[in-house]
Amino acid sequence: MNTIKTTMLLAVLTGILVSIGYSYGGKNVAIMALVFAGLMNFGMFWFSDKIVLKMYKARPVGPSDSPRLYNMVERLAQDARMPMPSVYIIPNPSPNAFATGRSPSRAAVAATDGIMKLLNDQELEAVMAHELAHVKNRDTLISTLAATLGGAITFIARMMMFSGGRRGGSRGGGWGALLALILAPIAAMIIQMAVSRRREYMADATGARMCKNPNALASALQRLQSGIAASPMSEDTANPATSHMFIVNPFRGSAMFKLFSTHPPMEERVERLRSMKL
Repeated sequence: MNTIKTTMLLAVLTGILVSIGYSYGGKNVAIMALVFAGLMNFGMFWFSDKIVLKMYKARPVGPSDSPRLYNMVERLAQDARMPMPSVYIIPNPSPNAFATGRSPSRAAVAATDGIMKLLNDQELEAVMAHELAHVKNRDTLISTLAATLGGAITFIARMMMFSGGRRGGSRGGGWGALLALILAPIAAMIIQMAVSRRREYMADATGARMCKNPNALASALQRLQSGIAASPMSEDTANPATSHMFIVNPFRGSAMFKLFSTHPPMEERVERLRSMKL
């Protein structure tokens, strides 16, 4: 059901793209924007793992460097019949973790120093199961598709606002057109957030089944929320554009910031996990 809803949201993004492209610049503009955004996101899809890991100064670890984390991931991957991902530790006191990589065979999971110190073994294993669930569910691909469509919509809207639209004052002009151009990127952003939130719910459920302990993941999420409130990542050491990758939003934000967060409400995530029956 979640996969169907995600597909529907991606279809809505496509509809917005085609509509504003045709109304304000014709189908050629829509195609050009989609190709442009696609090329950018294609590069990010193939190289984002290396870029993000380098951005956070992550260091690779093996069974002798960090046996606790490595053996945990190895056991989970074997039980799930998945390829063993690369394992990294991020030198950051803020507790968090993420997964990256374009496919299960080229994936990596990373955990911060802070999460290693904060969580017990069961909680940490549940978090790593959540990250492996993102890999198994191919969430990197889904996020790239959403970003491609959303980027194309924003590209068209900005271009047509500055150029006045190919059709000038006829079908493309007026306050209605201007309002549509402003609202289209906002609608695209909201749909992208909805896609991201659904993938988080799916990763919670899949990860809980992988580790066979939904209560441990619920407990880990609650402790992470408190840990990040006490020690959030700063924009000097983290990029807000990558916040959707982490299991919990790494920044401390206002109520408005949480409203537009790529992560579902923590209370809802915990409630769903507590009510799971394996």
